[in-house]
Amino acid sequence: MISREVVETVAKLSRLYLEEDEIVLYAQQLSQILDTIEELRQIDTDNVEPLAHVMPVENVFREDMAGECFRQEKVLANTTEQMDGMFQVPKIV
Repeated sequence: MISREVVETVAKLSRLYLEEDEIVLYAQQLSQILDTIEELRQIDTDNVEPLAHVMPVENVFREDMAGECFRQEKVLANTTEQMDGMFQVPKIV
């Protein structure tokens, strides 16, 4: 089990103020987390291939086809801020 000194040191480094009951609780929780990690380290994963996703996922591509384009007047019809046939947006520096 993780000692209270370790929890107090981590809390101090994190600039956290912990109550007495929190120190005891966090010591127990951190010990459980480290025990679980140790259990996971003991599992033999030598013949397991790394996965990017748990389900078999494939990209679905479609043919790139040109479609109907909107006229410039129609696109700009709903804006009040336009200049020289383009949207006018605030300058961002």
